Amino acid sequence: TPTFADSTWGDVVDGEDLVVRRAAVRALGPYNGSVVVVNPATGRILTMVNQKVALTGAYQPCSTIKLVAGLAGLSEGIIDRETRLRLGRKLSMDLTTALAKSNNSYFANVGEKLGFDKVNYYGRLLGLGEKAGLDIAGESAGIFPEEKPKGVPVGMMTSFGESIGLTPLQLAALVSSIANGGTLYYLQYPRTQEEALNLVPKVKRKLEVESQLPEMKPGMMGAVDFGTARRAAYDANEPIFGKTGTCTDSRTHLGWFGSYNEIGSTKMVVVVLLTGGKNVSGPVAAGIPG
Repeated sequence: TPTFADSTWGDVVDGEDLVVRRAAVRALGPYNGSVVVVNPATGRILTMVNQKVALTGAYQPCSTIKLVAGLAGLSEGIIDRETRLRLGRKLSMDLTTALAKSNNSYFANVGEKLGFDKVNYYGRLLGLGEKAGLDIAGESAGIFPEEKPKGVPVGMMTSFGESIGLTPLQLAALVSSIANGGTLYYLQYPRTQEEALNLVPKVKRKLEVESQLPEMKPGMMGAVDFGTARRAAYDANEPIFGKTGTCTDSRTHLGWFGSYNEIGSTKMVVVVLLTGGKNVSGPVAAGIPG
């Protein structure tokens, strides 16, 4: 698929927030990819640009998997925000900088200390390997191995997302649970404006990660302030928290960005997946929510 394409082709938008959709389509521009915007307080999908990719595009999550690894490491007491892991003879790093700079060695180290069983537990707890939406036709459950893949170190799973397939919808649900303080909602996609008005939030499960979230947020803000997601920064008074991902899976170059804002009581989760040529990356994806 080319890097530049009409990513709105075939979308049905009757139940969407059309103000949000216009902003998302304009920001995505000619890039081939998908934008999913969710209200994390309810699980309502406000817009889903390129619905086919958003629902069925189970791509390698690249470095966005570090959100799972970070929460798992914190929950298991392997790391805390200030602990510096030694990554080389002269290099050590704490969680905030590792998230902001997307350091692979740090999260590979965390993954190896966790082991596959713990990675599997927390990945599934956070919604990997299962459908994120509630009765959304055509949605994929993604790919999450039940057993450790042969020849794939656990550290590769927790730093690059090796052997994992994630949809934009799944990442939107995961980031929503971080944004709202630990509730994983079923994502709901109204098909009419009446459905949107009458939407009742449905909780999939409460996550026992509330105490870990304050440890993650500085790194997610740091990604925008001084790390890999600097293109998302547009107003110092309206912070964006996010995590980029850049890699090449068996099909194409990928650029991911999972993010949310925090302005008063109103939050919005924006997930971007770009596919295509070499000019696609997580930093490029970060510019779209910004």
